[in-house]
Amino acid sequence: MIEQGSIEWHAQRCGKVTASRVADVLAKTKTGWGASRANYLAELIAETLTGVPAVSFSNAAMQWGTDTEPQARAAYEFFTDVDVELAGFVDHPTIIGSGASPDGYVGSDGLMEVKCPNTATHIETLLKGGIPEKYQYQMYWQMACTGRQWCDLVSFDPRMPGNMQLFVKRLERSDTQIAYLEKEVQSFIGEIVAKVVALQTLYGTAKAA
Repeated sequence: MIEQGSIEWHAQRCGKVTASRVADVLAKTKTGWGASRANYLAELIAETLTGVPAVSFSNAAMQWGTDTEPQARAAYEFFTDVDVELAGFVDHPTIIGSGASPDGYVGSDGLMEVKCPNTATHIETLLKGGIPEKYQYQMYWQMACTGRQWCDLVSFDPRMPGNMQLFVKRLERSDTQIAYLEKEVQSFIGEIVAKVVALQTLYGTAKAA
């Protein structure tokens, strides 16, 4: 397994639609597609043309999430009495140019998706008790790529009191939702391919230096 976050992992994902960005593929405004969709489209076109992964921005909050994830996974394992198997990048079984990197496999049927947000977001999650839509898209896509039947959202904040540090909510597989996402992702990838071909036709196929 190739470790998530490694150079090899970034290379595996280069130019591909990934689970964490499916919400961007679906981003809409009242008048049409949203800016985040256009930006993601451009990012993947550039990656496809150059073979170079886009530089990922990281701030203090994102670093906190990365650093805290192992603690969150351990808390989840203790709370649910399961063992979590780390996962690498998994290509979608039928849609070329897409895949997912689950935070872990649980048993033979499950997945887990870890979020270690700021405290305000964690408190909101505790109070609302649901799974935000953008995370549902991510989790459904992970299930689409792995064939798993459910995914647990794990929100973790060790800065909260002990009984409020861990939130776990399960999302069951929905083939209807997955079929909808697959249709949208295929259409999005079609746009990438068309624009890559158009650019190469006009300007050639030379890679970036």
